[in-house]
Amino acid sequence: MKILFLFLITSTAALAQELVPFNEPEGIKRFERSKFKVDFYTLANHFEAQSNGLFCGPSTATIILNSLRLRKKGVVIPKDHSVLTNHEKKYLNPGIDPFFNRYTQRNIFQAKGVKTFHEVMGKPDKNGKKDVGFQVRQFSEFLAGHGLKTTLRIVTDESKLDHIINELKNNLKTPHDFIAINYKRAELGQKGGGHLSPVGAYDEESDSFLIMDVNPNRARWVWVKSADLIKAMNTFDTNENRGYILVEDNAD
Repeated sequence: MKILFLFLITSTAALAQELVPFNEPEGIKRFERSKFKVDFYTLANHFEAQSNGLFCGPSTATIILNSLRLRKKGVVIPKDHSVLTNHEKKYLNPGIDPFFNRYTQRNIFQAKGVKTFHEVMGKPDKNGKKDVGFQVRQFSEFLAGHGLKTTLRIVTDESKLDHIINELKNNLKTPHDFIAINYKRAELGQKGGGHLSPVGAYDEESDSFLIMDVNPNRARWVWVKSADLIKAMNTFDTNENRGYILVEDNAD
């Protein structure tokens, strides 16, 4: 029993060592030599951490929507007046409008026909079912509800490793499209359950992807071996396996 326990600790520690922090020397080296990082610069410019422990999906959606549409001609982004309370608004000078036309983790829920803010928080749906957060298919539908073009990939076969890597690489070397991944943290040696975040880059030499984790309270941005990342996506959620979504704007 002691031997098994020691093996589990050693295995978890070894796996955790495969996660290379973005801001450490090896992580910086991987980024500098990467030829697949076009998405990173736009995502980083619009990056924001999730506002609470359940909002990895909404924060990822906010980052991607702003990356695709902010300052885009012909696109009207709603203003979020809830960023200031009514009490705070009383102190504004007459005629002053301090609100930006920008997606936030609240106003993205204005899209119709998708999971609501309160359902993500845990409010039972019309059938009385409680379903906190986003499953990957729900998240794809949520993005599509904003008029985005989404390609959903449910990961069920790790033998398709090369195909998945190539699809992700091709996305990361072209502008105006992004990747959202849904994976199980425990498979990467991290604490927590299912998680959503964008991917920012790929390094061929180390065969690793950069996860731009939206929860800095729990984890840093890290480089993850492609096989480990795909294994973490090939895990069962509520109704089906997790996976990834390729996203671009239908308005293009």
